Amino acid sequence: MTETSERERRRQEQLPLQFTHDAARTRDDLLVSGRLAAAVAIVDEWPAWPSPVVVLAGPVGSGKSHLAHIWREKAGAAEIHPVAGSNAAAIAAAGPVLFEDAERRGFDETELFHVINSVRENGHSLLMTSRLWPVSWGVTLPDLKSRLKAATVVEIGEPDEDLLAQVIVKLFADRQLYIDDKLVGYIVNRMERSLGAAQTIVERLDRLALARGTKITRPLAAEVLNDFGNSGTGAGADD
Repeated sequence: MTETSERERRRQEQLPLQFTHDAARTRDDLLVSGRLAAAVAIVDEWPAWPSPVVVLAGPVGSGKSHLAHIWREKAGAAEIHPVAGSNAAAIAAAGPVLFEDAERRGFDETELFHVINSVRENGHSLLMTSRLWPVSWGVTLPDLKSRLKAATVVEIGEPDEDLLAQVIVKLFADRQLYIDDKLVGYIVNRMERSLGAAQTIVERLDRLALARGTKITRPLAAEVLNDFGNSGTGAGADD
C-alpha cells in the first residue's frame, strides 16, 4: 500500500458518524474503589459536612467531575466561576455552589473570598475541584488563605488496575459492546492510568471497529494504544 493510500484509509476511518455515547453519571453508576472511598463518602454525607467548603483534589481523569456532577444534582447546586463581575457571591448566598477546575480556570481572590463568606454566613455549601491542593494555588490574599486552610480537602488517587478494568467494561457496555476479559486486561496493562485515557481509548476502538466493519480485537487494541502513545507493557503506570 502506498503512503498516499494509507493516509486516505486512515482519513476515511475517522469519518464515521460519531454517535454520542454519554456515559451514565448517576450515583448508582459510580464505580467505587479504595482511592475514591473518601471522596464518595463526602458526597454521600452532604449536607452533614465537616466544613461548609470541600475541595476534591486529584489528577486528570481521577473522577472529580463525575463526583461533582453527582453532588450538583443531589444538592441542587449552581455552577459558578468566581471572577470579578460574576455575581458569584450573591449566587452562593442563595444556595449551594460548585466551582470546578479551580487552579486551571483561575479566579479572582477577593471574589472567591466573598463566595466562601456567603456560604458560611448563609449555611450553604461550596464544592471545588482541582488537580492541586489549595496550598498550591498561589493565593496571596491572607484572608482567602485562611479560609482555604479551614476547608476540607479530600484527595483522590490514580485509579488502580481493577478499577480501570471495571471502567473499561462499563464504557463498552454503555455502547452495548462486550469484550473478552483477557482483552480488557491487555488494554489495562498498556494504558495510561487515568479514567480520561480509558474513555478516549474505548471511543477510538469503537470508532475504528465501526469504520472497518470488524470486531474489537487485540491487534486493533494494539494499534489504538500505539497511536495513543501507550505501547509497551506498563506504559503510563508511573505518570
